[in-house]
Amino acid sequence: MSSPVLVVQTAFLGDVVLTTPLLAALAARAGPVDVVTTPLAAPLLETHPAVRKVIPYDKRGRERGWAGVRELAGRLRSERYAQAYLPHRSLRTAALAFLARIPSRIGFSGSWSFLYTEARTKPRTGHEADRLLALAKEAPGAYPPHLRPDGADEQVAGGLVDRPFVALAPGSIWGSKRWPYYGELAARLAASVPVVIVGGADDAGLGEEIQTAANGGKGRQRVVNACGKLTLRQSAAIIGKATLLVTNDSAPLHLATAMGTPVVALFGPTVTEFGFGPFRAGDVALGVDGLLCRPCSSHGPPQCPLGHHRCMRELTVSAVITAIEDLGALRRRS
Repeated sequence: MSSPVLVVQTAFLGDVVLTTPLLAALAARAGPVDVVTTPLAAPLLETHPAVRKVIPYDKRGRERGWAGVRELAGRLRSERYAQAYLPHRSLRTAALAFLARIPSRIGFSGSWSFLYTEARTKPRTGHEADRLLALAKEAPGAYPPHLRPDGADEQVAGGLVDRPFVALAPGSIWGSKRWPYYGELAARLAASVPVVIVGGADDAGLGEEIQTAANGGKGRQRVVNACGKLTLRQSAAIIGKATLLVTNDSAPLHLATAMGTPVVALFGPTVTEFGFGPFRAGDVALGVDGLLCRPCSSHGPPQCPLGHHRCMRELTVSAVITAIEDLGALRRRS
């Protein structure tokens, strides 16, 4: 029996989620694939139907540096992979596959493609999920992003709220991507619908602030701060149960896409033309048009370079509420 295909994707969490169409395309041809990814993303892929085995690679921790690359390459070499797909354009990724002596190494053209056996052109336009899918020469939309939390994850998520609810994801590792009005939005939503705030441990304090702003008053619904209280797969599961997610341009946007949840995405320093906006028809991306300083970087800097942060401050709560209403998330359900 031949060894499965190897995919190496150690970029940001959102990039890993948007690589799932590529995993599905490759698995449809030759069976489930093995994946090298970050320890953070590994649990998301462990239950994915297109994945046979996940190999965590702690490139910024105990396996950092070239010693870590060589050690992992040696382990991969023993698996005798015949083929590797390398969607992340980085020297570390290219060197890892090369040192693992994988005979067929397929990646996108770029600075390190001399270490590949085949370099393919990455599309300049379109959604990133489709651009990565092009590595397998598949048509755009052939496979959508997809995640599959297990039954235990679904059970934990189901125990948080017993009615239809709206989820909010207020965090981002890039400070300038954070919309400042989630507290006001949660207060207005909580008058008619339960709210669940999702995020990692670093977002716990922010979640508490939003929860405090939303609680109290007549007619208030339940507001749950789940930041830092769920695993990543459980977070995907709770997002999957939401009627809608409001999120910054960050990983929860892609989790919602992969779980089939409608999205209202708030874009400030970045724009959807970069390829990381909502994927499905009907989802909404909001941003302030007409600002000459926007976009200001590919990821969004820690703080506004000009000090005014107009791209987020001028995106109003009323505009977000209107988008939520247009998607039907606030309609009364029996």
